[in-house]
Amino acid sequence: MTRREIREHIFLMLFRKEFHNEQELLDQMDLYLSELSQPTVEEYAYLTNRFQSILEKLEEIDDMISKTASGWSINRIGKVELTILRLAVYEMHFDDEIPIKVAINEAVELAKVFGGDEAPGFVNGILAKLT
Repeated sequence: MTRREIREHIFLMLFRKEFHNEQELLDQMDLYLSELSQPTVEEYAYLTNRFQSILEKLEEIDDMISKTASGWSINRIGKVELTILRLAVYEMHFDDEIPIKVAINEAVELAKVFGGDEAPGFVNGILAKLT
């Protein structure tokens, strides 16, 4: 898998957070990963570790987003955009291997694929303020 594909899988797993409670999330992660076509042991480990790491930092990430998105509460941000922002903020602030510009660019690309017409600009605007 490419880094972009891995990021997309993490986004899709993380998106389930909006529809399932904490107890169900690990089962949802396992269900999602069981549907992937033969991830390597390393890919599986990376996906699960990254997903769990983001969940552990979610309160802190959401706090950063809500402070930056003036006029937008976490509940008011669309679920797709919020999930993309959560992933990008994690990459920007908690992953030293991913350059900030790459995290922002990849978030905008995810927004183009999964979000509405305004999503890429919204995501880019919020993330630009967080640098």
